Amino acid sequence: MSGSAAGRSEDMGRRGDERGRALLDALLEGRPEPGLAARAATALRLPESGRYAVAVFPAGGGAAPGTRPDVQGLRVLWRRRGEREIAVVSLGDGDMAGLATRLGRWCPGPGGIGPVADGLAGLGTARRLAEVALATCPPGTTGIVRLEERLPAALVVSQPELSDRLLTGVFGPLLALDPADRALLVGTLEAWLECGGSAGRAAGRLYCHRNTVLNRLRRLERLTSRSLSRPRELTEMTLALDAFTLTVPQP
Repeated sequence: MSGSAAGRSEDMGRRGDERGRALLDALLEGRPEPGLAARAATALRLPESGRYAVAVFPAGGGAAPGTRPDVQGLRVLWRRRGEREIAVVSLGDGDMAGLATRLGRWCPGPGGIGPVADGLAGLGTARRLAEVALATCPPGTTGIVRLEERLPAALVVSQPELSDRLLTGVFGPLLALDPADRALLVGTLEAWLECGGSAGRAAGRLYCHRNTVLNRLRRLERLTSRSLSRPRELTEMTLALDAFTLTVPQP
């Protein structure tokens, strides 16, 4: 890629290059057409075997038209596909870990980023997994997340039928509580997990006494018939919490 192309952000919806747009769309859809990646590389002036990332946003969650950003020297191609805005980023030797932060300077989100695609032929898989990453963002939240950071939640959202069974099987008695009471227990569990299982740190976050946190957790254990000290049962509780956060309307 030439030096003049590096660092340039292009809105593919405005370039007038119908062939390039069609080829990019075919790649994002994962069409198994022989020679597709090579033709797209020529039309888009991109390396066929380079490193790429795909970020997906709900309509209106990406960068506004006319303000498509350069991402610190990375080339970005934007597409609008139905209810989604898609950014295809040519990473080169760029750091994937900082991409969400860099995109977040222009894109309010929520947004999801899939794993690194090894070449243009991998854009379809990267786009599909970016959609999964986006689905792990709870309703009403913003920010851009990477799939690798949300794998447990990604498993939950990828299997909605099993997720529902997990939620009702583990949190069934909890779901029957008054919404405010339920939110108190769930919020305590969430804070405890985020604080690495420290009741003292969770108490500081929740502005309550350490014993209050422990009492709430013990009540949660009684309701769910599961112990937070048993690794397998803790895993069930953690996954059920993801299912709850992503599917149950919050008060």
